[in-house]
Amino acid sequence: MESFKSSELKSILHSKRSNLYFLEHCRVLQKDGRVLYLAEKSKQESYFNIPLCNTTVILLGAGTSITQAAARMLSQAGVVFGFCGGGGTPLFDGNSIEFITPQSEYRPPQFVQQWLSFWYEDEPRLKAARQLQRLRIEFIKKIWSGNRTIIQHGLSFSDEMQSTMLDYSKQCEKAGTVSELLTIEARFTKLLYKYAATNLLRSEFTRSREGNSTDLPNSFLDHGNYLAYGLAATVLWVLGIPHAFALMHGKTRRGALVFDVADLIKDAVVLPWAFICAAENYRDTDYRKQLIVEFNELKVLDYMFDSVQQICSDNRRYGT
Repeated sequence: MESFKSSELKSILHSKRSNLYFLEHCRVLQKDGRVLYLAEKSKQESYFNIPLCNTTVILLGAGTSITQAAARMLSQAGVVFGFCGGGGTPLFDGNSIEFITPQSEYRPPQFVQQWLSFWYEDEPRLKAARQLQRLRIEFIKKIWSGNRTIIQHGLSFSDEMQSTMLDYSKQCEKAGTVSELLTIEARFTKLLYKYAATNLLRSEFTRSREGNSTDLPNSFLDHGNYLAYGLAATVLWVLGIPHAFALMHGKTRRGALVFDVADLIKDAVVLPWAFICAAENYRDTDYRKQLIVEFNELKVLDYMFDSVQQICSDNRRYGT
């Protein structure tokens, strides 16, 4: 097949693309100008088409391989893909995954320029970190007060939640350093865990360290968080902002900005559905499918794009 230019594809913004694929025990290849995955079941081979122009991320799990021709087509279509562990995780373990991103540097430069214009100064960076938390709170309010399924399961935006959100907002605005803001954020997240566990599990809950989970709620939280990290990494790649320029998380971790951006949607979407699915005793695969459906219906990628661009615009020190 002759190579083609990215401009020859029907252009769909990454924030509007609907598909995130997790593939296991199959071969991804190029055939007749399309990218397909070949799966074998009951000694029969079946080909399935991957809609390139409407795909954001492809995760290649256990027993997968990809041809050079397919990798070239994915790159030309701007699809982020990489190898991961079982169930789609871990995504960012250097020994377990290698993300391969399209090598195009012809992306709009204004977002990285705006981001770096304020990042090197402590006070503007703290101001942007506070804005990140405000955007996070806004999304929690929107989802928890407007999603019928979440409300039916007992996670309505109650008076208790409103009080918690208001108190958190006030504390964030008063925070004098990023370290202080992180401490406030940690306490807030614990309150959300307690609220969800009380209303859904009717029991105590202790958050375990990621990767060491044995119970369903913790396992689902880990799994959902890693999916959120993948979306955050996609947003930052598309906007051209390096992952190392974090607002809140550790400055010694090169990918820390991924965790900051993922926080925009984790508490609003991942947290409630992790507890809902744990209470319903979902299987891991069913939980993943449900969460991806929620990501699409709630337009979380749109919100992450809009939020990062808003932070760039509101905090830039110079430029357009």
